Amino acid sequence: MTAPGGPAVGTEEPRDEGPPRRFTFPSALTVLAVVTVGVWLLAFLIPAGEYRRDEDGAPVEGTYHRVDGTQSFTDRLNDLFLAPVNGLYGIRDERTGAVGPDLTGELYGSAGVFLFVLAIGAFITVVFATGALDRGIARLAHRLRDRGALLIAGVMVVFSLLGTVEGFAEETLGFYGLLVPMMLALGYDRMVAVGTAILGAGIGVLCSTVNPFATGVASSAAGISLGDGIALRFLMWIVLTAVTVGYVVRYARRVQRDPARSVCGFLPGDREQAAVRTAEEPELTRLHRTVLVVLVLVFAFMIFSVVPWASALSGDADATPYSFELGWSFPQLAALFLCAAVLVGLVARLGEQRLSATIVQGAADFISPALVIMLARGVTVIMNNAKVTDTVLHAIEGVVRGTSSGVFAVIVFVVNLPLAFLIPSTSGHATLAMPILAPLADFAGVSRSLVVTAWQAASGWMNLWVPTTAVTIGGVALAKVGYDKYLRFVWPLLAVLFVLICGFLVLGAAW
Repeated sequence: MTAPGGPAVGTEEPRDEGPPRRFTFPSALTVLAVVTVGVWLLAFLIPAGEYRRDEDGAPVEGTYHRVDGTQSFTDRLNDLFLAPVNGLYGIRDERTGAVGPDLTGELYGSAGVFLFVLAIGAFITVVFATGALDRGIARLAHRLRDRGALLIAGVMVVFSLLGTVEGFAEETLGFYGLLVPMMLALGYDRMVAVGTAILGAGIGVLCSTVNPFATGVASSAAGISLGDGIALRFLMWIVLTAVTVGYVVRYARRVQRDPARSVCGFLPGDREQAAVRTAEEPELTRLHRTVLVVLVLVFAFMIFSVVPWASALSGDADATPYSFELGWSFPQLAALFLCAAVLVGLVARLGEQRLSATIVQGAADFISPALVIMLARGVTVIMNNAKVTDTVLHAIEGVVRGTSSGVFAVIVFVVNLPLAFLIPSTSGHATLAMPILAPLADFAGVSRSLVVTAWQAASGWMNLWVPTTAVTIGGVALAKVGYDKYLRFVWPLLAVLFVLICGFLVLGAAW
């Protein structure tokens, strides 16, 4: 007897187990939640200790001493419970140094950076809603379609520029539909499209100059200006971008001359596209041009507002600021990008309803990195209240004591490599690591900005290839290129970049 629409009664239909589940690396939020609990447990085992502080609040080398822990188990449990809240708007008590949401003192939480991330998310989303940025890049690609090397270089430089100023990375996923057929039409393979997108944007993020999600968050956690160290980072950006572009162009020419040397090979129909050309040039309207001009002006003004021009031009870190210097930080920058989002919406005539919805959607799209920053800051609050931060700092001080400033900078770079794998979110990695690493610069006699540069170089270098980033895994999937083949393609470049980064860090220590 068979039940209507089902298997025979009294029999058991075999279950379709489906394909075996593959391990998926947890999200940054999950990793930080686990780290929060882990650090809370370790705080019971690590002895409490403190450094004496100078007038600027920096620890004084050689003054570490043990102190008695004053927290009860209930206090520690309360810190764990309130960690995300303290990470957002915890206040540090001026007398005891403890952090809590109802204390009196200065803001210790990441509320300023949190709002800044949402504001720049709103701005970027409004810009993309106008179609100006993707249309501009598509037009550039079409204009250079018959000059392969210039096309690769042009797109990579644009991606790299966007990466160094605003963390342009995931946005590259939307360009594979354009880049893959265009590269195949020029006689290249799919790996050229992958290298153009992943490495173009990735090298810009690695050499971030004012990228708010890397340099900005790390500088805030290190207690320095966003513009500190920009000269070294700009020089790195020029050199490393040139090397990366040259690497991809060299591979593309090799494949064009001898398709058998392709790392990834060709799918059916790929070689037939070599004679195909995009027939119609994407139109760039007057509105698109205006939006692009506004975009450039906003980021140019941001750079102008945060750079300590007197120090940068004179080389003296204590130089008196020029009268035209603004010295802006995250509160002013958050306001700037909110106003810029509204300005772009008005210029593009999005209308009140669509503009409001786009700003809200942009903030919503960027809530994930903002929450990561909040959770990571909550971890530092737990360490601060348990008074173990200085103990950890003292342990690392013993490792780097006696090393030269150049060796110290390279050590900071190497130490951050495994951390970047575990926490692929640059914002979370910076917020978590910088309160420990930045004071080490004071002990080593180098600027804190060099630690920021070493940290972001480690994060950027790892994110060029680790499988925990959506940019890499999503990119190779969209281009239909195996991840193993991408590793074969990119590893020589990674080795060259590793050496160059270490050289720049040594240079920065001697600067």
